Amino acid sequence: MSRVGYGEASHGPADPDAECSDLYAFVSPDAPETVTIIANYGFLNLEFGDDVLYEIHIDYNGDARPDLTYQFRFRTELRDGKVFHYNTGPIESLTSENWNRRQFYSVTRVDAYGKSTVLATGLPCPPRNLGDATTPGYDALATAAIAELPDGERVFAGQRADAFFVDPAAVFELDGAGHALATGPATVNSIAIQLPHPGRMIGVWTTASRRELHSNGDDVLVGPMVQVARRANPLFAELFVPAADRARWNGMPPSEDKRFADLVEHPALARQLPTLHPGRFGRLEELLARRADLVAMLLTGVPDGLVDGFRTFTGDVQADMLRLDTTVPPSAEENPFGLLGGDFAGFPNGRRIGDDVTSVVLRAIAGATFPMVDETYEPDDAATRASAEARPRAHGVIFPYLGAPEVLP
Repeated sequence: MSRVGYGEASHGPADPDAECSDLYAFVSPDAPETVTIIANYGFLNLEFGDDVLYEIHIDYNGDARPDLTYQFRFRTELRDGKVFHYNTGPIESLTSENWNRRQFYSVTRVDAYGKSTVLATGLPCPPRNLGDATTPGYDALATAAIAELPDGERVFAGQRADAFFVDPAAVFELDGAGHALATGPATVNSIAIQLPHPGRMIGVWTTASRRELHSNGDDVLVGPMVQVARRANPLFAELFVPAADRARWNGMPPSEDKRFADLVEHPALARQLPTLHPGRFGRLEELLARRADLVAMLLTGVPDGLVDGFRTFTGDVQADMLRLDTTVPPSAEENPFGLLGGDFAGFPNGRRIGDDVTSVVLRAIAGATFPMVDETYEPDDAATRASAEARPRAHGVIFPYLGAPEVLP
């Protein structure tokens, strides 16, 4: 019997339904008694995959294993299977008779012992944004799709505008000013959940899974769910995991990320920057030490003593998790560079919608954060000024925070 389909994890646009593009975790600015987590999937994909299991995982004790998981499963329904069109007239409500192709979803909570509790079924996603003539009052349609769960959680699932997009390949092609160009689509499929404030440090990641398929030569047999994608820290896979290992990494739990720790301790991009930009990264070229600063930022959290008043440490287990100290209140005025901008409520303390995480990661790799572990090191000027110039798109100030998606043609 040979395996076909999703026997091994896949990654990237070849599987857009399951592609994890971004993950956010932050204390809600308008409701600081709650924490919001947003997972974005796909690029300009019109719907969630009915055959994909989407999950948001939360770790409370630093072992990089989920203590709480929220599962989301989607179902597409047609009012009239003989009608070709998405709609037959204006969609003015989530129950409009004119709306032919709709998606609904369920939410299941799984505890650390594997006990599952179905929290809701049949929750509607909002329609696509088709313009004022077809989806008049689109913001109201999206707001109506926010659901309240029995234990105080709020959820939303549907198309949203991505906060910004940066082509990971552009990071390697800085121009003379030390910038990378921000390009790309604006619409993603978002799952947002707002939880009661846990009052502690948490680690967060998201995954997508599909059924494993087997072939015995004549028939295709359906097997168990297999994880095919995951996401936590921004650009972790793109910048620290070789392309040849990415499928394997996507199928692994974060508790096994110690296998990739050496790639964080000695990042390839840090070796390439001096070659790509002669004379601009002289100190970085001489920096041969283990990059304990990157390990702290991305794999363990920042322990006490490295930055006065800042801590995201979850323990010695090295894992790609987005760590959030939920006891840090929202900033009155956010700095998009987070920790590097003196704003301790921003990345790598979780990730807010407006955090320019690509620039922060780029600067960190270029040496801007190495003084955390070696105060005698002075970064190159180019390291402290490097920017991805990610152009943020407008986002909301209330749940689910990401703005309305672009109008589809």
